[in-house]
Amino acid sequence: MKLGIAGWLTRSFIASPLTPLFLLAALALGLVALVTLPREEEPQISVPMVDIHVSANGLKAEDAVKLVTEPLETIIKGIDGVEHVYSQTMDDGALVTARFKVGTSSDAAILRVHDKVRANMDRIPVGIPEPLIVGRGIDDVAIVVVTLTPAREAATRYSSADLTRLAHELQVEVAKLPDIGLTYIVGEQPEEIQVEPDPEKLSLYGITLQQLTGKIAGANRSFQIGTVRDQGNQRVLVAGQTLQALSDIGNLLLTARDGRPVYIRDVASVVLATSPAENRVTDVVKSDKGLERAPAVSVA
Repeated sequence: MKLGIAGWLTRSFIASPLTPLFLLAALALGLVALVTLPREEEPQISVPMVDIHVSANGLKAEDAVKLVTEPLETIIKGIDGVEHVYSQTMDDGALVTARFKVGTSSDAAILRVHDKVRANMDRIPVGIPEPLIVGRGIDDVAIVVVTLTPAREAATRYSSADLTRLAHELQVEVAKLPDIGLTYIVGEQPEEIQVEPDPEKLSLYGITLQQLTGKIAGANRSFQIGTVRDQGNQRVLVAGQTLQALSDIGNLLLTARDGRPVYIRDVASVVLATSPAENRVTDVVKSDKGLERAPAVSVA
């Protein structure tokens, strides 16, 4: 029977005195490689991503797509090393994310995006502020998620705002632990002060919505204007003050009509409410009545 290459090699090495030497040499090379080659229990793979946040106050999502998102996508696609470009557009803003090729340096990726955007700011509409550029990486992915939800018997005592406060307290404590990177909260619904204008009253007093918002924004500012020395101590001078309570907003003077002052409380309602949730976390439990949902907030 005619042997092939494999059979010929096998017959040659079966009786060859060099076979044990080859085996010992292969074993020695394997041991050397095992000792000298670097190893990591958790290998770090660099897949940098860069977020470009753009504030476009006053623009609807449809207009922001044409005026901001699409030009920015075109700019980002021209950067060396960019593999994919993702975008999200909403009222008053847009988010464009650039994902670079595996192995690209995170610092180099952020620098390329920053330089490219700065060099093409003339393609962004006038009035749009300079984008905020934030680098992301594999370390930003959460590996531990803690979900806060009330027990069934205590569900009526805890609202989403209460859980949000607890989640923020937990986030502060978690951030103090060693080797903790990015932490964030999912499903939060914090309390916020809402000013709800009455269109009829605004029209009655001849006040525009821009005047109302401008008054509130201007009253909620303070500026450091310098320092003075008093009896050997240096003191900071601050002009203005920030609003502290609902009554402070309602008592802001807007204008005067027929000799009568018009305050914000005369044309709008100032209430403390829960902000709408951008994302929701729900705990579903089985009970005698079937499946019941309870509010929940996650800390990652």
